[in-house]
Amino acid sequence: MSRVQSPRNPLEALVSGDPGALARAISSVERRTAAGRETLRAIQPHLGRARVIGVTGVPGAGKSTLISRYVGELRRANRRVAVIAVDPSSPLSGGAVLGDRIRMAEHATDESVFVRSLASRGHGGGLAPTTTHVVDLMDAAGWDRIVVETVGAGQGEVDIADASDVRVVVCAAGLGDDVQALKAGILEIADVLVVNKSDLPGGAATVNQLESMLALRAPQARDVSICKTTATTGEGVDAFAETIEARLAAEDPQRMHSPQRMRKLLAAATGNLLTKKLRELDEPWLMSICEMLQHGELDLHGAAQQVLHSGRVCDE
Repeated sequence: MSRVQSPRNPLEALVSGDPGALARAISSVERRTAAGRETLRAIQPHLGRARVIGVTGVPGAGKSTLISRYVGELRRANRRVAVIAVDPSSPLSGGAVLGDRIRMAEHATDESVFVRSLASRGHGGGLAPTTTHVVDLMDAAGWDRIVVETVGAGQGEVDIADASDVRVVVCAAGLGDDVQALKAGILEIADVLVVNKSDLPGGAATVNQLESMLALRAPQARDVSICKTTATTGEGVDAFAETIEARLAAEDPQRMHSPQRMRKLLAAATGNLLTKKLRELDEPWLMSICEMLQHGELDLHGAAQQVLHSGRVCDE
């Protein structure tokens, strides 16, 4: 596909699929500029076409390699694919450490693949603070499939459940007792469980453990598919891709997107309230609260209550 020529209007350029316009819009949203907020408002009529696949899992499970192979499968099906790789923040610049993006370098020359790294910036849950906004921008720009890879910090990464249509949890072969440790975390949110590196010893045993765990769930629990892959060779990735497409085809997009809309609403409301409150605070007064906290004159809860109530001591 030839590169789309950018119209003069930035919004027109974005919705026409211009990758440069998309990259600039993402940067504007990440910087939380007025132009970024206006873009998010203007794209609302263009949303709802893309399907979002969230990928999470324990560190070392091979998520990035699997996603790179999966992107190849989607391209063979003539899909336009965008990938959001949430990376740890650099301790020096605060930007994303581009490890996942480097591992997807094989798609760098494909104009129908767009990869963007986002810095987690200390945000819990495995996503970046602006992840859902960036998903919206990619959706408005006409990308068919959006793959969101979490930072890879472990079992607390459950925010992806409300940010995606299909949730994939990648496990490594030979997890053993770690399956039990993960049961109450990210395994609970899965639509598709992937045992990657399944060619290694313990692959079959891991599949059996996961099947046994799922069999113990309540009858009304979500039906979960289990796939075996070896991402380094591509084995099983085609079946994995087919499983995801079957999931997407079987679900009502309006119903699938409802939790996302609720989460975006709450996140936007929280962010707006916090921004408004911080703008109202007097900086010298805020510094005095920090000093009282440092000297032990206030505990953290008491300090937070004073900030919340704009300096008025709370009786709670």
